Amino acid sequence: MTSSVLWTPASAAFKNSGLARFAAENGFDPHDYETLHRWSIGEKGAFWRAVWEFAGVIGEPGAIAFRADPSAPMTGSAFFPEASLNLAENLLRGDDDALAIVEADETGHFRNYSRGELRNMVARTAHGLKAAGVGRGDRVGGILPNRMEALAALLATLSIGAVWSSCSPDFGVSAILDRLGQIEPKVLFATPRYRYGGKDHDTAGRLGEIAAGMPGLTTLVICGDQATVQAPAGVSCIGFESFGREGDLAFERVPFSHPAYILYTSGTTGAPKAIVHSTGGVLLQHVKEHLLHGDVRPGDVMSWYTNTAWMMYHWLISGLACNATVVLYDGAPILKSPGGLDPSPLWRVSERAGVTHFGISPKYLATLADEHYAPGTRHDLSALRSLLSAGAPVSSGQFDWVYENVKRDMIFASISGGTEIIGCFLLGSPLHPVRRGHLTVKGLGLAVAVMDERNAPVIATQGDLVCTEPFPSMPLTFWGEGGDERYHATYFAARREIWTHGDIAEMTVHGSAIVHGRSDTTLKPGGVRIGTAEIYAACEKFAEIEDCLVFGVPITGDEEILLCLKLKEGSILTVELAQRIRKHIREQASPRHVPHRIHAVSAIPYTLNGKRVEGAARTVIEGKAVKNLGSLANPESLDEYRLLDRSQAA
Repeated sequence: MTSSVLWTPASAAFKNSGLARFAAENGFDPHDYETLHRWSIGEKGAFWRAVWEFAGVIGEPGAIAFRADPSAPMTGSAFFPEASLNLAENLLRGDDDALAIVEADETGHFRNYSRGELRNMVARTAHGLKAAGVGRGDRVGGILPNRMEALAALLATLSIGAVWSSCSPDFGVSAILDRLGQIEPKVLFATPRYRYGGKDHDTAGRLGEIAAGMPGLTTLVICGDQATVQAPAGVSCIGFESFGREGDLAFERVPFSHPAYILYTSGTTGAPKAIVHSTGGVLLQHVKEHLLHGDVRPGDVMSWYTNTAWMMYHWLISGLACNATVVLYDGAPILKSPGGLDPSPLWRVSERAGVTHFGISPKYLATLADEHYAPGTRHDLSALRSLLSAGAPVSSGQFDWVYENVKRDMIFASISGGTEIIGCFLLGSPLHPVRRGHLTVKGLGLAVAVMDERNAPVIATQGDLVCTEPFPSMPLTFWGEGGDERYHATYFAARREIWTHGDIAEMTVHGSAIVHGRSDTTLKPGGVRIGTAEIYAACEKFAEIEDCLVFGVPITGDEEILLCLKLKEGSILTVELAQRIRKHIREQASPRHVPHRIHAVSAIPYTLNGKRVEGAARTVIEGKAVKNLGSLANPESLDEYRLLDRSQAA
C-alpha cells in the first residue's frame, strides 16, 4: 500500500502544540516521538503522573502512580491506587460564563449553554437522584437522545459516585433489557419520543414494559415531551423538569478504580457484555488523547456524530475537561428532501458553531462522495483543524477524497480502539505527517504491537493487534456473575497477560499502522488469512454499489469469499459488472481477495451501533441460528441470506 504524505505539520507545531509542550516539559525532543513513546510505556508511573499534571486533573493523585504485579503484569497491576477524584468535577470545571455545550438537531434547533447553566442542571438532577435513594456505586440508566437531558443525567450520576449506563432510544425492548437489564438501575431516564430522519417516533408505549423488566428500579424520569407512561407498581414516574430542586453542586470523590460507566459490546455472538470502566482510567485516557494527540485547546469546539450509547459519546464529552465546547447533535446526519438526499445538517452546525474537531465515520464519508457533496466548497470551515473518523477502517481513496473535498490544511486522523478500552490504540498526532490509508501513531502509554502466530512482533506483515503492557483504561471487569473470568477469556485467552484486541493490523516502517479488519471477519481462502478492508475499499469505487458485505463461507477443505451487494436503484448485477468488480479487487488488493461468489441483496445487516454484521450473515448461510437478533438494527435482512444459493451467484 502506498504511504504518500497528504499533510505535513508546520514547524510551529513542534513548539506550540500540546504534544510538543508535553514532550519538552518532560525532557524529550518533540521531533523524537519514538523515544517519548518508549518512556510512556517503560516508565508508566512517571508518564501517567505527567499526564495528570499536564491536564490539571482535579483530585488527589496519591504517592503511588503505578503498582506492578509481577504474577499478573496486565490484569493485576494498578494505577494511582491511593488517588481520589470525581470525573464530573473534572468535566464541569471552568468559568460560569464559558461556553460548554452547543445543542443542535436535524430540525435546525441550535442553542448555547454556558458552564454555569450546565452546572445548575447537574446540581438539580443530582439532588433528585439523592432524593430517589441513589448512592455511591448504584447504577443509573438512560434511554435518551443526544441532548442536554442525557448529559445532565450522566454528570449528575457521576457527581454522587454512582455509575452511568445508556442506550439509544431507537433500541428495541429486548435490546435495552439485554443491556440495562443486566445492571439493575435504581433510576431510569427515558424519552417517550424522538425524532430521526424527519419522522417522530413514539416510544412511550414500551417504557412501561422496559421498566417492568428492570428489578430494583424505583424511579422513571421522563425527559422531553410529557407523555402518559404506564409505570409498573412500585416505580414512581416523574418529569425531568420536576425532578430534583435547585441547590449547590457537590462532588463525591471516589478511588481511581471506582466504576464510572458501563458500556456494552455489540452482542452479535450472544448477550451483550457489560464492560465496566473506571473513573480515573476514563479521565486520564481521554485527556491524554484530546490534549496531546488531538491538540485540543481551551475554547476549541468538538463535535462527533454519535448516539448516547456509543463510546464516542463518552469520549466526546470528556472534551469538557480540556475546557473545550462540545456539540450535542440529535437526529439524522443526512436527510431526505424532495430533491434527493441532503448531507448538509452536520456541516451547517459545524459552520455555525465554529467546530475545530469534527468526528464522523467512513460510511458517512462514502455517502458524501456518492452524493458529490463537497463540504469545503459549500461551508465556511475556517475553524476546522482536525477531521477524525472511527468505527471502521478508512480506505486510501477516502483519504484522498477528504483532502480534495473538505479541507487541505487540516489533520485527518483515522483512529482505532474500541468500547473495551473507551479510547484508542492508534490515532492522530499534530507532529506527524498524515499518510494515505494509515493510522498515524501508536497512542502514548500504550504498548501496541502486531504479533504473528509465533507471538512475535512483526513489521510490514499482517497479524493480531495486541497491547503488551497495562494501561489505565483497561476494563475493571465485565458486570455480572463470573465477570472477571469472562473478561480474561475475551482478551487474554489467546496470549497470557497480553491484550489481544481482535483486529488484524499491520505496523509500518513509518511507525504508523493499517487496520485490515476484525479477526472474527478475517477471510482464509486457501488457508491464508486476509482482511476485509481492502475489498470494501475496492467496492467504494463503483457508482452502482450502495453498500456491501463480505464474509467467508466454509466449503470442503477450504473457504470461499462471498461478496453481497446492495445496488443503487436502477442498477442490476450483471456478469459484466461482476467481472469489473473482480478485476478491480485483484488489481487493488490481490488475487486472494477476489470473491468466489457475488450476490445481489436488498439489505446489509447492521448492529444497533451501526456496524456491518458479517458473522451473522455467515451463521445463517451455514444453517445456524444467530444467538442475539436483538442486537441487530434490521434482523429481517438476514432472511434472504439464508436462501442465497451458489447457482444464483454472479
